[in-house]
Amino acid sequence: MKKGLNTNERIGIACAGNWIVDRVKIIDRLPGKGMLGSIISESFASGGAPFNVLVDLGKMGASFPLAGLGVIGNDSGRDFIRSICDPLKIDISRLVVLKGESTSYTDVMTESGTGVRVFYHYRGANARFSPEHVRISELPFRIFHLGYLLLLDGMDRADPDYGTVAAKLLKNVQEAGIKTSVDVVSEESDRFCKIVPASLPYTNYLILNEIEAGRTTGHKVRDDNGKLIPQGIIDSVDALYGLGQMELVAVHMPEGAYLRTKEGKRYAQGSLKLPANYIKGTVGAGDAFCAGMLYGLHEGWEAAKTLKLGSCAAAACLAQPGATDGLLPLNKVMELGNHFPENDPPVSI
Repeated sequence: MKKGLNTNERIGIACAGNWIVDRVKIIDRLPGKGMLGSIISESFASGGAPFNVLVDLGKMGASFPLAGLGVIGNDSGRDFIRSICDPLKIDISRLVVLKGESTSYTDVMTESGTGVRVFYHYRGANARFSPEHVRISELPFRIFHLGYLLLLDGMDRADPDYGTVAAKLLKNVQEAGIKTSVDVVSEESDRFCKIVPASLPYTNYLILNEIEAGRTTGHKVRDDNGKLIPQGIIDSVDALYGLGQMELVAVHMPEGAYLRTKEGKRYAQGSLKLPANYIKGTVGAGDAFCAGMLYGLHEGWEAAKTLKLGSCAAAACLAQPGATDGLLPLNKVMELGNHFPENDPPVSI
């Protein structure tokens, strides 16, 4: 029905993939094996790429349509998702309720004072998300964002023609005239180079962190002491272009962000210098960066301004423990870049 629309006639952002309810627990310390830590407080928040990115866009006051795609259970998780999305005018009518499945959730354990966190994730309904749940012909949107690769069992499955099911879906989305965006989850595994590359030939915008970029391409991006290796970031992004012809690749990291376009233009943005007591949690910062990037891309902003918004959105996220609690209207988010000075860019260009 919508296949005849070209990109300029389309409007809005659809986000598909992991719909997760985060159970955020602030703890006094991350205890060692067999040791005790105390829970200081607990709250519920959005989790997963589509949920977080859409809420962030809604809180920034996006004037274009926002819609979610995915699978959930008929449970309290579904009710929570609706309670968050409805006030922000996020269309969740395309979320499919699966009988016998529970909405996915994650226990997010965040250490007070440092913001360091660990995750205990229950895949639930998300494991069954597949192309049959995406009616491409009925999507009038300009951008289709899929996340997270490596955490969607149905999408990560092998496909004999395209490598993975996700890759085939992205190809079909592109052929309908919709720009595709992809994000990846961070995990301790060797699956990156087996799963992520398959989707890159059908990805317009690749937005991921430095660890994910390095593990996908095999480049070392941090030394044994955890210090960033700038040349490793550059080499990793260049290698990603050997796997696909993305319009841009944006890599975010605590030190800032680095972006390269298909034409070879390069941009770098230092993270904001935030006071020590500002950071209440780091969960969702990557999705906030992604939301800022997608906002600018949808609106046709120049790359430098788009990267700036991504950095400021990530900084806003850090002010609260929940994944989306810190996001503000667009003008307030951008003001953070004027209020706080920037660190040196992580990569020299």
